[in-house]
Amino acid sequence: MKTTKQIFAGLSLLTIASVSWAATPLVNTEWIKANSCNDNVRVLDIRNSLDGGSKTDYLRGHIPCAVYTDYMKDGWRAKVNDVPGQLPPTDKLEKLIGDLGIDNQTHVVIYHAGKNALDLGSATRIYWTFKVLGHNEVSILDGGLAGYTSDKKNALENGNKKAEAKSFKANPNMGIMASKDDVKNAMGNGVIMIDNRPDDQHRGINQHPKSKRTGTIPQSSNVPESWMTVNGGGKFRDVETLKKLYKIANVSTEGDTITFCNTGHWASLGWFVNSEILGNQKTRLYDGSMVEWSADASMPMHVDIAL
Repeated sequence: MKTTKQIFAGLSLLTIASVSWAATPLVNTEWIKANSCNDNVRVLDIRNSLDGGSKTDYLRGHIPCAVYTDYMKDGWRAKVNDVPGQLPPTDKLEKLIGDLGIDNQTHVVIYHAGKNALDLGSATRIYWTFKVLGHNEVSILDGGLAGYTSDKKNALENGNKKAEAKSFKANPNMGIMASKDDVKNAMGNGVIMIDNRPDDQHRGINQHPKSKRTGTIPQSSNVPESWMTVNGGGKFRDVETLKKLYKIANVSTEGDTITFCNTGHWASLGWFVNSEILGNQKTRLYDGSMVEWSADASMPMHVDIAL
């Protein structure tokens, strides 16, 4: 007869197996340990210059079976109409993704360095890109590599993992993306506008180097990127805490919403929290954000503090 401990151990294994292919927005360390080397899972290590990482760091140690892609250099973002960091052409993304050994049936799991909200934004931006391309089998490792390696027993693998190229075809979902005209038309029409930049940029004290004017989009509210992670780190806050913070910011978690920042990086963090954690499927991301908006002199700006 099995002991109670053996029964619970068996149930735990069944639980892991039963959820192993469910593409929930976030997966934890136990999930990644159980599934990183499965044939229809592709784990992406995206450490890059934003978080002080590089392929050298990947070669020294990464989650078993993970392949490397540089978020900043490999073509995940592009300069469009003089605005940096925008969504590249679909065919370029299809090739990039296919070359990473990903097809339309692959469950993609993305992990970042796990240091802060900025590098978590790299993961949410790639996640959002997959969603725009119509690929829903995608998740983020909550806490990133720092969370994984916080337990010294968790294995790392060194060297280069080269994936066999596959064919990936997009089925675009443009409903989660907002254009400048969409934002202009949304103003005054009950759409919730969330500025995910730091408070000093939202108020107009400081600005992004590429922005032409200080300030923010009129009628927008500020939910800074650092609010959404535990102590500004690489792990998301829980649902109840996020709801409290949105209430403090006087921002509803329901209804038509557009997130923005400077070029769509921090805004992807806000989009992920709204759409994937808080469940507001009416959330869109304004890709051009303030760099595009501020360059058009016909677009209105709001400044709290004129310097």
